Amino acid sequence: MSLKAPPSPASSRGRGGQPARPAPRSRGGLARLGPLPWIAPVVLLILAVVVWPVIELIRTSFLNISIAGIVRGSAGTDKYRKLFEESDFGHVILWTVLWTVVVVGVTMLVSLGLAQLFNQRFPGRRITRWALIAPWAASVLMTAIGFKWMLNQTAGVLNTLMLDLGVIDKSEDWLGSASTAWPWMMFVAVFVSLPFTTYTLLAGLQTIPGEVYEAARIDGAGPWQTYRGITLPLLRPAFLVGVVINLINVFNSFPIIWAMTQGGPGSDTATTTVFMYKLKETDLAESAAMSVVNFAMVVVLVLIFLKVSRWNEED
Repeated sequence: MSLKAPPSPASSRGRGGQPARPAPRSRGGLARLGPLPWIAPVVLLILAVVVWPVIELIRTSFLNISIAGIVRGSAGTDKYRKLFEESDFGHVILWTVLWTVVVVGVTMLVSLGLAQLFNQRFPGRRITRWALIAPWAASVLMTAIGFKWMLNQTAGVLNTLMLDLGVIDKSEDWLGSASTAWPWMMFVAVFVSLPFTTYTLLAGLQTIPGEVYEAARIDGAGPWQTYRGITLPLLRPAFLVGVVINLINVFNSFPIIWAMTQGGPGSDTATTTVFMYKLKETDLAESAAMSVVNFAMVVVLVLIFLKVSRWNEED
């Protein structure tokens, strides 16, 4: 029986005299899935909490449902037609857009100033920072109810104070008409939105290296030139986050308006979310149609802002 000679050192080398690489081992089943096992729970959660309710909402808006919740067949697009023919629909849409633009705009401007202030060193800075968290820590509904009682016509603190100072001759019903209710509700909305936005911008300011400001000072740049050319561009990512989050939250704001006026008188102080809630008392499917319109408007507003702000472009 012939014996095979052991392989020579040259035979175990590849081309060019380099050592031959061992054959790759087959990857295990879990490794072949890559990151899927880690992101699967998040994907399933999004499907269950976001995607499925939206699908059900859209499906419900095309049904004919009784007040008791009994489905009586398909309604086609009748519910959307009925919604668009509502006398208050156009007014509600207009005020919802104005409400969102004003509250978000004022919130971002005031928060930008507060963030600049809190980024400086001054006595009591830590206390004022903690104090700003109070509106955020408190329930939005509780804050709105507190302001409602403060604005009460008969026993409100504001009327009592203004009467004592002689500013007004008789108590005012601040929440009784849209002309006075809207500014107060916007004030409360800005008040509860300031903490998150301010701390978001403050975090962005604190990521800007001090060496950049030192280089600008050496180059002879003034305060306004430094702020416009360095601070604002480097603060852009945090600013975009604050605007987008506030757009979604303010547009869908319900507790403030419902607690203070319930959208009244009539629907004069109602936004789309409040109007949707009121519609459910008479027609569930029409309320679902309003929810679909509301969802579409939020998406469009966010996309318009991202397009205008060119969020994915480098300066």
